[in-house]
Amino acid sequence: MASAEGTWTAHPHGPIEKIGSRIWRVQGDVPGMPLKRVMTIARLSDGRLVIHSAIALDEAAMREIDAWGEVAFVLVPNGFHRLDAAAFARRYPSAKVLCPRGSRAKVAAVVPSVGDYSELPSDAGVSLALIDGVGDQEGVMTVRDESGVSLVVTDTVFNMPHLHGAQGLVLKHVTQSSGGPRVTRIARMFLVKDKKAFAAHLERMAQTEGLARVIVGHHEMITDAPADTLRRVAATL
Repeated sequence: MASAEGTWTAHPHGPIEKIGSRIWRVQGDVPGMPLKRVMTIARLSDGRLVIHSAIALDEAAMREIDAWGEVAFVLVPNGFHRLDAAAFARRYPSAKVLCPRGSRAKVAAVVPSVGDYSELPSDAGVSLALIDGVGDQEGVMTVRDESGVSLVVTDTVFNMPHLHGAQGLVLKHVTQSSGGPRVTRIARMFLVKDKKAFAAHLERMAQTEGLARVIVGHHEMITDAPADTLRRVAATL
């Protein structure tokens, strides 16, 4: 996804979905593309917030987020999801911007002071880990609360329905991005470096006790048998 100069521009987006006491989700448009992008907000034990894959929202929604807690960390989950990273860094100057170490060069082009995922403090409800087999370019955020365990990924796993029109045909046949949970052709080309290691990591994610959902970076959550779905995706690699 392209980078921006840091201005706050709220494109159309849906309402904030309050999944649990520690995790919120909101889906918005990708400017100039038929994709939907997803921002996830996690709440640490001390009440501070972690923004995963930032999306500039309208002021009413941002006030709602600010009322929930202090934005302390902004996660840029890979080098493609940096569109609103600079805008968030400017709006929340005291927040730490973090990214996976394999994506640092791309993210630093828009937020020079970016840190590493390892800098997120240890917390009982929210944790980060790099995903094996993708060159340290992307990670997974794990959030635990009364709603179950949420695994938050970005471009390593897609869950997009088929779309209409010429762009829908491209997404279905060329990039192989649509049609349910999958690893897209784009991810296979630009993210996946070791299929065996990546598949093994997906298998381990599937074994997560209490797994309730997988939140992906584009379009729909995986809530129907998420463990079995991750295993099916791993088997395609």
